[in-house]
Amino acid sequence: MRAFVTGATGFIGSHLVESLLKEGFDVNCLTRSSSSLRYIEGLNVGLVEGDCCKSESLYEAVENCDYVFHIAGLTKARTQAEFNTVNVLGTETLLKAVLAKSHSIKRFFYLSSLAATGPSRNGCPLKEDCEPMPVSDYGKSKYNGERLVYSYRNQIPITIIRPPAVYGPKDRDLLMLFKMVNAGFVPYWGKSLYSFIYVEDLVNGIISSTLCKEAEGEIFFISDGFIYTSDDIIDAIADAIEKEPLKIAIPDFIVPLLGAMLKRMKKVNIINNDKLREIRFKNWTCDSTKIATMINFAPKVKFKEGAKWTANWYRIHKWL
Repeated sequence: MRAFVTGATGFIGSHLVESLLKEGFDVNCLTRSSSSLRYIEGLNVGLVEGDCCKSESLYEAVENCDYVFHIAGLTKARTQAEFNTVNVLGTETLLKAVLAKSHSIKRFFYLSSLAATGPSRNGCPLKEDCEPMPVSDYGKSKYNGERLVYSYRNQIPITIIRPPAVYGPKDRDLLMLFKMVNAGFVPYWGKSLYSFIYVEDLVNGIISSTLCKEAEGEIFFISDGFIYTSDDIIDAIADAIEKEPLKIAIPDFIVPLLGAMLKRMKKVNIINNDKLREIRFKNWTCDSTKIATMINFAPKVKFKEGAKWTANWYRIHKWL
């Protein structure tokens, strides 16, 4: 089984590559000239230098490929145009390359996001038949990427997964919250509800759904099956780090002011103006019943346990 993975050098992609190798796949990884290979260094993979936005760099990579896993995506940017270039145009370019060169493809997998549908508006975890209403530029770009992939479903066998917040070893996004707890304080936006999934559970869901015939042409939400409050998350991280942080309440009216300040900054961090558009909403939850039923997906890691494993990895690698 031959697999081609975009985003292979990143957090989720590198975990996926490791699992694909364990499953017996021959894996080729798309890399850019600026990519750090530290997460896949020493692995028995092929390296293909290219760019999802440049079709000529993709043709040879996808030719006669059995499975394509499109994990690459821009999660932080200053403008909607930057998001669209990578998350929409890059996805379209890859799809066209697959259609032109990969005539034996068994599945094209696209990693979307809960942000593509936006938050729950009625207090209930989102299901796959919800009307997507993304609230951030990132979410809009992922939704448009989703729509593109789905529009090819009669030409290419596709599967799409929309994960909520993903965490685990190598993750730099939630690392900021771990660092804040470790420093003894965290900003507190009030009670919010979230779905989470540990990276290894997500990877298992990706591979299982990609290999499952019944999952062809389907879109799935995926999570560990629990709903966590903002207090649950902070408490689990505090327990993992063995520190009790001070929660500093942030009034709602501060959020747009903070967003205006962050918009002026040249460097884009995980807490940025676009992310604040999402933080304003209090329910980011999804229902993973469909994927559990269709492919017998059963997550193994809950947040309290996963937070401890993640904290240990951060310590070992001196990130914390």
